[in-house]
Amino acid sequence: MSAADPLVTARRLEFTALLDRFRSTAVLVPLGAGPSPDAERGLLTTDLNGIRFILAFSDQQALARYAQARGEFHREWAYRAVLGARLLDVAVPAAGVPCGVALDCADGPGGVIFPPVKGIVPDEAAVDAGTAGTYE
Repeated sequence: MSAADPLVTARRLEFTALLDRFRSTAVLVPLGAGPSPDAERGLLTTDLNGIRFILAFSDQQALARYAQARGEFHREWAYRAVLGARLLDVAVPAAGVPCGVALDCADGPGGVIFPPVKGIVPDEAAVDAGTAGTYE
């Protein structure tokens, strides 16, 4: 498939609209168990193939599905509401390692990954910063 393929173009437009909605929406971000270096609890993350992902959830039901999948449904989950743009523009670069955001990760195909690439995160936090172009 070429970049001019109508299916590719349609999927890119769909993802761009999804990214725009995510950036303008507050999501729930669970807090990790341990304190960060500044004595505050950090955001809950997971690492996959050398990339850290901040876990975010569109609502309490999505967070509950994640807790259920982990077998931790009955414990209390502390979380913060954070604007998607703030996660991508501030939290991702602050991670200090390649980092993206995983939204509703317990929802299988209903979940979304926002990888650390140009056009999604700031260029200085993008793993493809040395290459031409963006995901678009």
